[in-house]
Amino acid sequence: MALTDTFIRQVKHSGAPAGDKYADGQGLLLLVKAAGKYWRMDYRHAGKRKTLALGVYPAVSLAKARKRRDEARELLADGIDPGQVKRDDKQTKANAAAHTFEVVARTWLTKTAANRADSTQEKITTWLENHVFPFIGKMPISTVGPRDVLAVVQKIEARGAIDSAHRVKQICGQICRYGVSAGLVERDVTADLKGALAAIPKSNYAAITEPKQAGDLMRSIHAYSGHPYAVAALKLSALVFVRPGELRAAEWTEIDLDAAEWRIPGSKMKMKIDHMVPLSTQSVEILRSIHPMTGHGQYVFPSIRTGERCMSENTINAALRSMGFSKEVMTAHGFRAMARTIMDEVMGERVDLIEHQLAHAVKDPNGRAYNRTAHLPARRDMMQRWADYLDKLRKGAEVIPFKVG
Repeated sequence: MALTDTFIRQVKHSGAPAGDKYADGQGLLLLVKAAGKYWRMDYRHAGKRKTLALGVYPAVSLAKARKRRDEARELLADGIDPGQVKRDDKQTKANAAAHTFEVVARTWLTKTAANRADSTQEKITTWLENHVFPFIGKMPISTVGPRDVLAVVQKIEARGAIDSAHRVKQICGQICRYGVSAGLVERDVTADLKGALAAIPKSNYAAITEPKQAGDLMRSIHAYSGHPYAVAALKLSALVFVRPGELRAAEWTEIDLDAAEWRIPGSKMKMKIDHMVPLSTQSVEILRSIHPMTGHGQYVFPSIRTGERCMSENTINAALRSMGFSKEVMTAHGFRAMARTIMDEVMGERVDLIEHQLAHAVKDPNGRAYNRTAHLPARRDMMQRWADYLDKLRKGAEVIPFKVG
């Protein structure tokens, strides 16, 4: 006879040491002991008699106990032991509790520490301890969702630290991807947060982009009486407009003066792709003039104090300051913006060729990145026109006005 709610509520323990059992049907029974009332299910699997605990009354009602029994019977019908499923689920939950976001994050920090400087390691640890762990650190990493991470980084964003918010999101993504590799999570949930944060404000480098002022700059550079290395670097900065770090680290083995080419290996480039710089006749002349001084060493522009390192990152900016150009007017990086703006808006050069020469990501119609020799003849001609135009500006020749419309 099936059990009723009234009977279950009123039944008392008889005092039997093993307790009293009352059957409900299809294996479900109520075990009544002095300590309480327990739901059990008797079943057979693989020829063995087993018992499955389904909960404690009244937390688990008669209806819920019957539902759990039916779910267990469905597993049995598929040849699955419901007791093993329960044990596996319990182990899974235990593993999840042991692998909280903080535990996994600290493991990731330790395993990847060799890949970054001590100062960076300390900074990342501080970010996590101050802004991440207090909110999601105790959560099993398998339960952390996109909204959990978003709530964390939005708190940082709300303070106006937009760049830090993006960086923390990136770090959380790296931790999640480590969790994927360790079999602790299925995927990186931060991938769902693309576009969720405000864009990082662009910090443009100060640059002269008006032809008349560019002429003043070129005259100042050619009149500069500083160290020969700095003078040559300044002149070449305007002509080739590579990134300052790429210019400082230029090596003689990368330069073919006869072919008028400078091949910068991808290991030195921001985009990690080899870059070709066609050299104008003016650029070759500058390099030939400095070759007797530095050609015996590794770097085209070695440190003024020691030839074992390349020129200091402050050298060109310091030279610009000594010539009277403040950091709000012109920077070493500003030569790129000067070339980009004037070549496009004044000289009318093809934008795609300019972008190639700036080593920006330019792709072909099939979406593939162009190689370093793409459009080289056209770029070579463009670089010569640019060098000739700078000479005209320096000599005070008629300045081409900005295009209108």
